[in-house]
Amino acid sequence: MSSMKTALPMSLLALAFSVGGAAARELRPEEINTASIASIGTEKSGPGDPDPAIVRLQVLLDRAGSSPGVIDGLSGENVDKAVAGFEAMNNLPVDGRLDPEVASRLEGNAPIVESYVVSAEDAAGLVDKIPEDYGEKAKMQSLGYTSVAEKLSERFHMGIDLVHALNPASQFAPGDTVWVVNPGPPREGKVKRIEADRKTGQVLAYAADGSLLAVYPATIGSEDNPAPSGKHKVKGVARMPVYRYDPKRNFKQGKNDKVLTIPKGPNGPVGTVWIDLTEPTYGIHGTPEPKLIDKVGSHGCVRLTNWDAEELADMVKPGVLVDFVNRSSARPK
Repeated sequence: MSSMKTALPMSLLALAFSVGGAAARELRPEEINTASIASIGTEKSGPGDPDPAIVRLQVLLDRAGSSPGVIDGLSGENVDKAVAGFEAMNNLPVDGRLDPEVASRLEGNAPIVESYVVSAEDAAGLVDKIPEDYGEKAKMQSLGYTSVAEKLSERFHMGIDLVHALNPASQFAPGDTVWVVNPGPPREGKVKRIEADRKTGQVLAYAADGSLLAVYPATIGSEDNPAPSGKHKVKGVARMPVYRYDPKRNFKQGKNDKVLTIPKGPNGPVGTVWIDLTEPTYGIHGTPEPKLIDKVGSHGCVRLTNWDAEELADMVKPGVLVDFVNRSSARPK
């Protein structure tokens, strides 16, 4: 987790995109809506700049049920894993490569970027900052979003830099019209079995007939705090959970050596959802830092983006099997 999240004064948002080229270039909606995913790998973007074609690919994968995690327009492992997940879901050879067959099955005519009017509700419940220290977190009333832009980024599965690249001059005030991607409605179905694949950093959700319902990039433990092994079951689901920090049972954070109750909120340690497992103290949960999924370790649990954890939570019930495995790729069962 980064040391501090702070909300930039609105007057500085546009400035941040014009000084020194430190931030991503402005991105126009039509660049994404007319992009060809077949061009990926043949055209070069500037370092750190979102590629319109990759934004398009990420949204199409998300709509198809194979989550790329954060939609940011940047190539990387989570995009490749989402392609592999899509291949597995469609009984194609699984190699994680965007070949013409995969591209043709993914493509559709629906716009990728659409307009959205910021509401008063979007601006409600914000907090000034999120401290790193758990003792300071415990003093807060809630661990909400630090800006309207951050709230919208999670609602539409976007990286915050992509939100600003599409809306470089926006103050995200109620009544403002902004550009966002449309990741489509959440997946629906009944999950019978979950695989948490430590080797690939993926969570795979299977239906009763063995078909693959959804695939998510995941952080599954770490070297210092490994995830459990073997088979376990879903015990229950808690939404917007408070977090009970116990350094004797879990891990030590900073200088905090006492039990703390950390308030609920999307920027809480376990995000917006906790899927409790029968293995004590372990669960599948959200995160305050979606861009770090499968890039830094967890404290033994399975960490997803908030939106992926919410989607999965809607498809599980107590008793669903959770199997911790080590495979080389997503494969249909």
